[in-house]
Amino acid sequence: MKATIYVVGIGPGHVSGMTAEARHVLEQCRSIIGYTTYIRLIQDEFPQATYMDTGMTREVERCQLALEEARKGQDVALVSSGDAGVYGMAGVMYEVAAGCDDVNIQVVPGVTAACSGAALLGAPLVGDFCLISLSDLLTPWETIENRLDCAAAGDFVICLYNPASRKRADYLEKACNIILRHQPSHTPAGIVRNIGRAGESSEVLTLGQLRTKKLDMFSTVIIGNSQTKVIDGHMVTSRGYSL
Repeated sequence: MKATIYVVGIGPGHVSGMTAEARHVLEQCRSIIGYTTYIRLIQDEFPQATYMDTGMTREVERCQLALEEARKGQDVALVSSGDAGVYGMAGVMYEVAAGCDDVNIQVVPGVTAACSGAALLGAPLVGDFCLISLSDLLTPWETIENRLDCAAAGDFVICLYNPASRKRADYLEKACNIILRHQPSHTPAGIVRNIGRAGESSEVLTLGQLRTKKLDMFSTVIIGNSQTKVIDGHMVTSRGYSL
């Protein structure tokens, strides 16, 4: 019988934000593999497992480890924060295991930062929206610029992942400048930090104010569209219901 590699989205941080399906899978697996920071978030909850972790940018190595463990005949969990299929490990796991017919792969969904962050801010994603990562580690900045421009021109609510880092300190400002070509500076925007973890916070401001904010990789940004307003301190995007 083939072993299964479960690619598990563990949610935004705290185990209370994990789906019941993800928890069940992690309780059953004897081997759990992931990025060091994410392993630290969950290892006390699932003491039955043997853990293997690697650092940032070693995603392919983690997938290879999962494949090796599964070929020993045991089910393996490969964890991602948020949802494994949204900027997560699901795609690369399928790529690494392409052509391997001796293991099964099953993706277990989780709650991505766009959804958990939106809940903290109010209801900004109830209409059409898009997700764009500002990390140019795997995507050229020129491509990111084009996507930002098209999304803003299309009046999408835009959720930004990886808005800044030490090497990309001005990327959020550059992104806001692109969006400001199409949206006014008073457009509502929101910042959520450390979702589901110690130090969790949220802030509602404007696109113009967002432009000069100093953020990090643990922040998620949501920028409203022409239908987004602030109600009692919360971002709300109207779908046009007759009230």
